[in-house]
Amino acid sequence: MKVKFVLFLSLALLLACQNKAPKSVKKEVISTGNSIELTDAQLNNADIKLGKIECKTIPTRIKVNGKIEVPPQNMISISVPLGGYLKNTKLLPGMQIHKGEILAVMEDQQYIQLQEDFLIAKAQLSTIEEEYKRQKDLNQNKAASDKVFQNAQSSYLSQKIIIRSLSEKLKMIGINPNRLNENTLSSTIKIVSPINGFVSQVKVNIGKYVAPSDVMFELIDPTDIHLSLTLFEKDLKNISIGQKLYAYNNFDLEKKYLCQILVIGNDVTPERTIQIQCHFNSYEKNLIPGMYMNADIEVGYKNAYAIPTDAIVLYEGGYYVFTQIHKHLFEMNKITVQNTQNDLTQITFVDHQDLKNKTFVTQNAYTLLMKMKNKE
Repeated sequence: MKVKFVLFLSLALLLACQNKAPKSVKKEVISTGNSIELTDAQLNNADIKLGKIECKTIPTRIKVNGKIEVPPQNMISISVPLGGYLKNTKLLPGMQIHKGEILAVMEDQQYIQLQEDFLIAKAQLSTIEEEYKRQKDLNQNKAASDKVFQNAQSSYLSQKIIIRSLSEKLKMIGINPNRLNENTLSSTIKIVSPINGFVSQVKVNIGKYVAPSDVMFELIDPTDIHLSLTLFEKDLKNISIGQKLYAYNNFDLEKKYLCQILVIGNDVTPERTIQIQCHFNSYEKNLIPGMYMNADIEVGYKNAYAIPTDAIVLYEGGYYVFTQIHKHLFEMNKITVQNTQNDLTQITFVDHQDLKNKTFVTQNAYTLLMKMKNKE
């Protein structure tokens, strides 16, 4: 009887354990490796959209890089033809300047001497000219010898040459000889800007003597800046003069600058590259000489599989997309990005999987990325 009672008690305990209700378990985001599983509520809140990859006509592009340069004819070195002391300047590197704007004021005694010589020579001309005319009339009437007339003629022509020479020297230092008189003599001259642009370098300071061979300022006219790009030799057959390309920098990938190829180099470097020179269709102030630029050169079109650019996420220097495994499960796949056109980007899987039968996350892919990486 005792054995039967023990068996009965054990059976009762076993049945009681089996009938006990299990505790409820709260379901969370499940993230393993490169996949993530969402609940129904999380899937609705993520506002994810799905789609298939499409076969589209996508332009074929060559990606190149280089930097903005200024052609030699747009770099201006400012000096003083006759030398002098720098009396005043307000220029600083990077400062914007306009054509005709005063860059510096120079001072020197030789400026006064040059103006004096010109005015004296000009004043003597009338007397020498009258003597020349008088000797000419006398010579024609045989009242004066040919030698006297020739001396008068020589003096007259020599004086005109002296005046013309002094006049050109005055123009070189910015003095208008036609407006010069005894009341406008000055020991200073003004150096004005020959271009609209900006100051690249300032090489002098106030009070310093500047020789005619010294460069005071370096100016740049940026309206004709060029884009110098490095092209691999194998891509040379795909480009030509006048071909269009789009340039952009690393700080603003969305901003594209339309350019045209002007010159294709004829020298191949030891690295098997060629330099090409391109012209910006329109100048913008944020295009600065020396700035590093990327560029896409369109060389044709082809049919390729493409998805919306918003479906692509950038993570740790690589490009990825999310594909749907089943309703709640998504997998992150590494891809190679090729060409982009009208918000569509041509892609291929790094592991060469088939694209056609995949279902992609085409909107809010970054939401999945954040959920997956935050959970990890």
